[in-house]
Amino acid sequence: MHIVLFILVLFVLVLVHEWGHFIVAKKTGMRVDEFGIGFPPRLFGIKKGETLYSINAIPLGGFVKILGEDGDVPLSDTEKPRAFSNRPLWAQALVLLAGVTVNVLFAWVLISLAFMMGTKNTVDEAAAGPEAKLTVISVLKNSPAAKAGVVTGDVISKVVNTNGHPVEVLHPSTVSDFIHDAGTVTITYTHGGKEKVTEVSTHDGLVPGDPNKRVIGINMGLVEETHRPFFTAIYEAGGYTLTSIVSIAVGISHLAYDALRFKADFSGVAGPVGIAGMVGDAASMGAATLLIFMALISLNLAVINVLPFPALDGGRLLLVIIEWMKGSALSPRISQGLNAIGFILLLVLMGAVTYNDILKIIH
Repeated sequence: MHIVLFILVLFVLVLVHEWGHFIVAKKTGMRVDEFGIGFPPRLFGIKKGETLYSINAIPLGGFVKILGEDGDVPLSDTEKPRAFSNRPLWAQALVLLAGVTVNVLFAWVLISLAFMMGTKNTVDEAAAGPEAKLTVISVLKNSPAAKAGVVTGDVISKVVNTNGHPVEVLHPSTVSDFIHDAGTVTITYTHGGKEKVTEVSTHDGLVPGDPNKRVIGINMGLVEETHRPFFTAIYEAGGYTLTSIVSIAVGISHLAYDALRFKADFSGVAGPVGIAGMVGDAASMGAATLLIFMALISLNLAVINVLPFPALDGGRLLLVIIEWMKGSALSPRISQGLNAIGFILLLVLMGAVTYNDILKIIH
């Protein structure tokens, strides 16, 4: 189910990104020959007007094929006016920036909807209201809780020891201390709208820095749901979007800087396999959480795509700027060569990150 949901999320985000390129290319007078979801080989396509809409075998992205984009294809006199390479440089730049712009706007819309629907926020114990619910924030892999079936997003309503005595206050700190003293606990929790009961034995050696603390392998938090009015949601979502972009850009900059010094830690970087698992965790926390997670993926795609790296929108935009500065077009062989090298490097990076995701699952 997680894989299906991930593919659906990826499909929507790619569709939105490529639609940005597509619509601006059309509006600036360019001919779009193909709008593709996924990368070739092509599975099937439907031609409508002058554009072929295709579904391709490798579901890791998408593309918009614009007439004359490569620059070395012979064009007839009637085709030249609508070719990408023959349109004004400002039009080319707008087309290249359109994908990331739409990704950002789409993220803003998703976050606004999530804020209106009601988002779940972790609050301090001292500030928690009566509606705050003790929620499982994360579950340690292969821990007693994981083996008992407890998952992220479950809401704990009761914790009882072997003598039948319940914890008096359902706060993370009191429940944690209660579990440590109990040895074995019976937990009543809600999962997917259904109440469940499970018995879990505690285990030591799972807490770094405190090997004697007995736990069941969960992180807990008090979670409250907050709903925003329409205009408040839009305004706050705008701020959230901007701060997220800055945070993502700073994170990528630090990672790139550390990579140049051969000190980069890629353990926190997730590829398709890792993101698929996170999509499932987000969905288990509710629709609003899933929308925000989608928005963050969209913003990551926007920031990454705007980087001045060959094969990315930012790299192609850099070539347009160079052409503007030198007053003439670059050799198609140079631009194609750079984009080909960039694409190969991106595939290698994607493979390495996916391999890292698989190792995390195995271990």
